[in-house]
Amino acid sequence: MESGVHTTKEKALSLNLNESIYGTLAEIGAGQEVASNFFKAGGASGTIAKTMSAYDMKFSDAIYGATKRYVCEEKLLKMLDKEYHLLSKRLNHRADETRFFAFANTVETINYQKTNEGHGWVGVRFQLTPFAEPNDCIIHVILKDPDMLWQQEVLGKIGVNLIYGCFNHFDDPEKLMTSIVDNFSKDRIEIDMFRLEGPAFDGIDNRLMSLQLVKHKLTRAAIFNQHGVVKQPSSFLYKKNVLVLRGRFRPVTHVNVDMMIAGVRQFKKELEKENELFDVITELTLKDLTLDGEVDEKDFLDRVDLLNSLGQNVLISNYQEHYRLAVYLSRITKKGKIAFILGINNLARLFEEEYYTNLPGGIMEAFGKLFAANQQVLVYPSKGDSSDELRTSENFQTAEHLTHLYEHLRTNHFIQDIKNAKTENLHIISDHVLSMIQKGEAGWEVFVPHKVSNLIKKKKMFKYSGQTAAV
Repeated sequence: MESGVHTTKEKALSLNLNESIYGTLAEIGAGQEVASNFFKAGGASGTIAKTMSAYDMKFSDAIYGATKRYVCEEKLLKMLDKEYHLLSKRLNHRADETRFFAFANTVETINYQKTNEGHGWVGVRFQLTPFAEPNDCIIHVILKDPDMLWQQEVLGKIGVNLIYGCFNHFDDPEKLMTSIVDNFSKDRIEIDMFRLEGPAFDGIDNRLMSLQLVKHKLTRAAIFNQHGVVKQPSSFLYKKNVLVLRGRFRPVTHVNVDMMIAGVRQFKKELEKENELFDVITELTLKDLTLDGEVDEKDFLDRVDLLNSLGQNVLISNYQEHYRLAVYLSRITKKGKIAFILGINNLARLFEEEYYTNLPGGIMEAFGKLFAANQQVLVYPSKGDSSDELRTSENFQTAEHLTHLYEHLRTNHFIQDIKNAKTENLHIISDHVLSMIQKGEAGWEVFVPHKVSNLIKKKKMFKYSGQTAAV
């Protein structure tokens, strides 16, 4: 940050006094405070070529083109496209000395009855040098303040911080991200999508930026699709049914793959009655990505690359407890059906009451959230340590005082066994495979899919050296 530049007003004034920065601010819907901050700071004529404000939906459609939803990424991109094009077209005479930018937002704040969730799409398209190809910084913000005026006020600060960050922190994307919440408590908002594009950000992996969002507690969860493209969770999963497999995936083994395949087969049968479709999500928790308090970014990307290579969407979350993740998914899917694939060991952890001491209602409160009417757990079998007997939900045992609770959940199909699992693979343990890879032991390839073994070797994942240890 420039010396002496700290407050929102100082940031706006710093931009206003920079003669090389010139652009447009376009705000539709409830977010009308960004331009106001620049005018109040003074010297706005040095930076602002035009402000655009549209509130009526018909007007915003007429100006920028219709979209299915008014507050959506598509609308934001239409705004940036049009405004940036007009800058370069109408102000071509000053292009050799100007770094153009277009700022846009489309926002819905909380209504009077407080029956909706305030949120908005915010973005900047900007040049770092005259005539350069532009760059984009796009974010989605959830507004948590209980008052419309407070939400508008914080949006004004977000806009100034984002524009300032794009021009002053472009070489430090993590700083650009965290500076968005300068001058207000980050508890007031959640940034659940952050994407950088353009020549200034060559080499930046937006999946890693999603991890940073969770790491810095700017959001509790972030998602990207099977192609590694960052998505906004509630848009991506809106009104969808979701099948979730949580794991460390270090590496992905034949067991992990069969858990997905068999789980999909079973969930599909559940939904066939209503002829409904669903998405499969593999989930990594921040805790499972952390070693000695630090996140190994290469290790994270290695795991994600493996999952993406198998066509999987990936969710990163800070929800250690399943019931918290269930509440989150229920909220963003708008009551879609949700199923979790669990192994027997994870099922056992669900019934350990120590995890629920922070809840007034203890395990009963947690299970009320986890096993809502549209949610269930699908149990993948395992083999006992000393026998070949399959461990399933049928022979699973809980503490005696929880037996009736468990039987209620099984009888009412909240907990079901996954049928037709490949039991011949149940001897495969991810930690053992990882150890073989790291020690250079031969034969680990037979425990993982071909795509996975090829990628591990090609990218030297998990400390794979290519050397085989002497026996």
